[in-house]
Amino acid sequence: MDLDDFQPRKKLPDIVLSEDISAFSAHELELRIARLEAEIAHCRQAIAARSATKSAV
Repeated sequence: MDLDDFQPRKKLPDIVLSEDISAFSAHELELRIARLEAEIAHCRQAIAARSATKSAV
């Protein structure tokens, strides 16, 4: 086991919409897209859950 396994994980910085991304590397942009896509999926799941609750009533 590595000693880094016991270190607290660093929180990813919040994504600010419409921020200047010109200084980001291609890798950073790929990570940003992945996080945004995950957030979109999370929102879609919440919408589906609300729709299911609404239609059950």
